[in-house]
Amino acid sequence: MPSKRLLIVDDHPLFREGLKAILRRDPSFAVAGEAGSYAEALRTAKACRPDVALLDISLPDRSGIQLARELRQMLPGLGILMVSMHAKVDYVAEALKVGALGYLTKDAATDNLLSGLRAVAAGQPWLDPTLSVEISRSLLARTPRADEASHSAYDSLTPREREVMRLVVEGLSNKEVAGALEISVKTAEHHRGSLMRKLGMQNSVELVRYATKLGLID
Repeated sequence: MPSKRLLIVDDHPLFREGLKAILRRDPSFAVAGEAGSYAEALRTAKACRPDVALLDISLPDRSGIQLARELRQMLPGLGILMVSMHAKVDYVAEALKVGALGYLTKDAATDNLLSGLRAVAAGQPWLDPTLSVEISRSLLARTPRADEASHSAYDSLTPREREVMRLVVEGLSNKEVAGALEISVKTAEHHRGSLMRKLGMQNSVELVRYATKLGLID
């Protein structure tokens, strides 16, 4: 299977070198280009046509979030993993809103970086596990009362899809969901995709928000 073409965008050359050293451990990715600014990233993306992009939010000329929006318009199938020093829910929500599939903090473990890239390369949403508590609390504070939320979409879910949903909003991966329910990973992925379509959700943050409205999260 050919390697996924990866674009790295960060304004610190040493950080980019560190990322490339980590990525050499995984043959499923090949660094096709790198850039240190918004403008350079657009030029490089046009030239190398990446499958996956690892984008820093803080760039010297414009925001990485703006860059993510532009890249998604240029390459609709591009999987984007945002990287930032900031673990704030506002940044995460905005990044996902413009088309990023994942969000990673710069102090994350190496395994988290690779897990995030693999997920977004497969078109799956992914959040750094260290963000889950903060995001849940922030979304809980922002959402309306549960009795104001519509239950109609939730009622359309099968009992198994509801089980999968509860585990997903608790932060479990597809593999962990499969283990908890004693089903295959492929079946877990199928149920997750089905419930997301029925609920009209695009990413994990939206699913957490909806679950909070329904009172599924304390």
